[in-house]
Amino acid sequence: MTIDQQTRRRMARTGLTACDPERACPGYTLYAPMSGAGEVYLLDINGEVAQRWQMPYPPGLYGYLLPNGNLFYGGKVRDDGGWETFEAMKRFKGGIMLEADWDGNILWEHRDPVHHHDARRTESGGCLYMTVERMDDAQAATIRGGQPGTESREDYTGMWADVLVEVDANGNRVWEWHAAEHLDPERHVVTFNDLRDEWSHGNTVVPLGNDRVMFSFRNISTVGIIDKASGDIVWQIGDEVLSQQHDPSMLDNGNVLIYDNGSHNRFNPLPASRVIEVETSTNEIVWQYRDNPPFNFFSAYISGARRLPNGNTLITEGQPGRIFQVTPDGQVVWEYINPHFGLNELGFEVNSVFRSTHYLPEQVPQLR
Repeated sequence: MTIDQQTRRRMARTGLTACDPERACPGYTLYAPMSGAGEVYLLDINGEVAQRWQMPYPPGLYGYLLPNGNLFYGGKVRDDGGWETFEAMKRFKGGIMLEADWDGNILWEHRDPVHHHDARRTESGGCLYMTVERMDDAQAATIRGGQPGTESREDYTGMWADVLVEVDANGNRVWEWHAAEHLDPERHVVTFNDLRDEWSHGNTVVPLGNDRVMFSFRNISTVGIIDKASGDIVWQIGDEVLSQQHDPSMLDNGNVLIYDNGSHNRFNPLPASRVIEVETSTNEIVWQYRDNPPFNFFSAYISGARRLPNGNTLITEGQPGRIFQVTPDGQVVWEYINPHFGLNELGFEVNSVFRSTHYLPEQVPQLR
């Protein structure tokens, strides 16, 4: 008998593993397997595929539905020159942002070889997204933290920092923000065991009201809000609370929901993730979800969390491909494990999911 050597697939169930229809938020959940060839799935509450798109590019790194029901999707382009930045870029590179209709027809696209992680459609018909640029060597030498000796590697190409870019519907740049010009070398220290290839390592960019933009920079464990007009960081929370976080989102009450990965937490030697709601006026945690014991819930990279209309929270525990809803008191009422495994950029067979999003039935007009 041949034994499956993919540990998680061998030991765990996949597909729908829990559903309490009385307490789960009704509707649909959208996700794209990171190691897939461009498949995007919209699941109903029973874990059945209600819609499937086949995009022409692997995810770079996910997609979400627009108010008109179209799919906005970041794709990974391998032949546009973007690989030649730094070695890790291959894992989270994008390269193309596109809008596709219900049938997968591409209605709009924008390309940038150094786009990575995240992109959001804007009201003007363009998009806001993340790129990188090589820092000046003299400035890079002032950045603290990271693995000593990184600069001596043969494949070292310098230190890179994020640039946030907004384009209009015609692809013209209308705004950009350079992390290297606004971050503080004294405050924004690279996590001790990260390579010194990147200072910021952005994973999320979110347009907000009042001409503001929210970011998440993993390598310095910082979430912040930028005033677009001045470029100033007008609010931030750092490694005094966070540990290599992902997917901050602004809640209706003005608080920020964050998936705090818990990798290399300087206050806790036990690797464990949590989802926290932070009050922006005080930077205090006013709600959190953790498992019992805490290490049962952990993804060192990727992952996300979104508050749902009924008060539940949709959580993506990214590395094991686990998507689940918890109630305000932390009870799991819906759970789905991505059953689709494939080889990632490192050659590992995984079912990872970067993040997922939820939609009420009325938000998907094509399924009414």
